[in-house]
Amino acid sequence: MTTLLEKWFDPRYAQLQATRDVIELSMKVDSLEIEVDKKEQFIANVKKIISGEDDQFDQVEGSENIESGEIKEIVRSDEKINPIDSQFRKEFENRDVELPTASSALSQELQDFYLFKPVDGIISDGFDPQEDHLAIDIVAKQDEPIKAVADGTVVFSSWTQDSGYVIAIQHRGNLISMYKHNSELFKKVGNFVTAGEVISIIGNTGELTSGPHLHFELWYDGNPIDPEEFIRF
Repeated sequence: MTTLLEKWFDPRYAQLQATRDVIELSMKVDSLEIEVDKKEQFIANVKKIISGEDDQFDQVEGSENIESGEIKEIVRSDEKINPIDSQFRKEFENRDVELPTASSALSQELQDFYLFKPVDGIISDGFDPQEDHLAIDIVAKQDEPIKAVADGTVVFSSWTQDSGYVIAIQHRGNLISMYKHNSELFKKVGNFVTAGEVISIIGNTGELTSGPHLHFELWYDGNPIDPEEFIRF
């Protein structure tokens, strides 16, 4: 069990805690998207019945057909939610922070997912769950642009004490990419970005950094995965 002293003196605890908060928030947003889409499809079917267009109705399923504009509006409605507010802090302080590991058999959808390289540089520290390093660190030139690894919606874009300027993107297939220690952010929560689009500038911000680099994380279904298994650096 995590003791109070470990929470105070282990800098990795605060970083993991903040990361899990962002993941939980993005999943709530994803559930909201599905519910809104179901209601919109139901209303559309009712309109068809009233107008006599009853030949074919849309199936009320998940959020596969949500357009980017709809995603933006849904996420904007959640902009006021602070992913690391006091409520989340109390919840995580009252339980142990476990380090989940990704399943070795990932879904076919993720295996077929083409991901862009976020930045040109050299990997200085690899993915190592045993050492609580659930990311890869990439050292690059000063002012090097950071790019989105795939199409998606920005679910977090703000300053954090530990990781400096952080941006997180929700992609299809329950995949989330996170980019930490940036010097500047170009996208806001709710913005839709395309693969390869510049989203930030590499930096050295936050308390848990030892020099200019990108701390890059990939999360699939709420579990951290090794970016090097899916991206050619």
